Amino acid sequence: MLATKSGIALLYNEDTNNTYDVCLKLTKDALTIQKLDVICTSGTESQVNHRTVVLRRQATGGLGLSIKGGAEHNVPVVISKIFKDQFLSGCMAPDLLPVTLCFCQVHLLRTAGDEVTITVRYLREVPSFLKLPLGSPGLDHSRGSSPLFDSGLHLNGNETNAPSPPSPSANEPKYEKRWLDAVCMPLLMARVSRYKAGTDKLRSNCFQVFASGGTCTNILQFCTAAESTDWLQAISANINGLTQENVSPSHIVHMGWACESLEDSTVGRSSTFKFLALRGPYFFIFKKPPISSADWGKPETTYNLYEVLFKVHKLWMAEDCWLQARLYLGLEHSPEQQDNEPLCFSILVGHGQSHTFRVELASDLAIWEKSFQRAVFFEVQRIQSKSYMCSSQGTVLCFTIDFGSGFTCSESILWRYKFSQLKGSSDDGKTRVKLLFKNAESKQIEMKELEFANLTAVLHCIHSFIAAKVASMDPLFVCSQSFSGNCMNS
Repeated sequence: MLATKSGIALLYNEDTNNTYDVCLKLTKDALTIQKLDVICTSGTESQVNHRTVVLRRQATGGLGLSIKGGAEHNVPVVISKIFKDQFLSGCMAPDLLPVTLCFCQVHLLRTAGDEVTITVRYLREVPSFLKLPLGSPGLDHSRGSSPLFDSGLHLNGNETNAPSPPSPSANEPKYEKRWLDAVCMPLLMARVSRYKAGTDKLRSNCFQVFASGGTCTNILQFCTAAESTDWLQAISANINGLTQENVSPSHIVHMGWACESLEDSTVGRSSTFKFLALRGPYFFIFKKPPISSADWGKPETTYNLYEVLFKVHKLWMAEDCWLQARLYLGLEHSPEQQDNEPLCFSILVGHGQSHTFRVELASDLAIWEKSFQRAVFFEVQRIQSKSYMCSSQGTVLCFTIDFGSGFTCSESILWRYKFSQLKGSSDDGKTRVKLLFKNAESKQIEMKELEFANLTAVLHCIHSFIAAKVASMDPLFVCSQSFSGNCMNS
């Protein structure tokens, strides 16, 4: 079941180094980020048009104005005083400046050059929002002083107190603080990441959400690891659910994002996100999600499913049964483990090559492992047998792995063994393998030595067929699969 959820978080902008409160609303389809804003709920707002004015910095005294309010108070910035020696091009008569109050959009006032352009709107009366209490529902009310005090940005340096505002009139507009939608991130084929971009460095209690088109939220921060994990799990569950619901091609077992770790001799270890898919007979690696049918024909890499081996990194294998049980149930490990240990799996392919991928949650790791088991089972059931050319003592032979009968080596037919007769194997890591079979009649071990051009692919194929054979004898596994559309009778 897809989650719906709401709550308060912090949004951190790395470019500006600013952090502010946001409200998160999670639905089945999207994550909405809301920012606190002040809106007019009744009365009539001033209809005076916005004006663009130019401030010229003085040799002494700066820009000649003081401001109040600001984002830290969750209210707009206002100009509280304009010193009469300042000339504002495009504004109003200098003799009216000391009693004006304007909304303003301030652009880099502290660091700007000798001439600064700002947009202002003239107000005849003090707006009500300056009289509202600080903070908002669910937020810390102790982080700042009243917005009626100067914000600390005095651009003249001589006077800091503004004249007393005029008394409000009966038609004064009413203002309220409300959460307004700022960003809406669609979750279909989106991804989340707790790591700094392009690295294996984990952020503490933080993550980002990336839409399939590449747009992203700034960094979402949470007070505790538990709160961060709770949101991460809820968002990830909705992403996975939506992705599986909206797959258009058939025979897709699972697909989603994972971060591939790469080794580069010049820059060292780096990482990049890839979109992975288990579809039909192949394991696909894409740079971005395949949206159209044509996209499925343009993967970065594809591999035959029965010739790859899925391997969870040893860190997450069972050194203690409790940890393994939690992993396979899709439960989370402790926050301390999250912060220090990556969740990784490898895809071992032919000729000794491999890909290593990192996921965000233990539940993701469990899903990928179970999905690979299902996808390989389906593919072995479909093809039923696979043959490879090999040689033994200089003779070219055909080695066949058959789901029904087991192993056969033939020029005509030299020998045949069932899967249950294979008792062990060893190889040189290059081209040669020794297969040890138990003779059904003599009960003796018989060794067959073969040489293959791509030994790794053959060994992975043997593993896939044996795993599928074992799974087919488990009625619970067979009944849980949707390959045939119906459960097999036991």
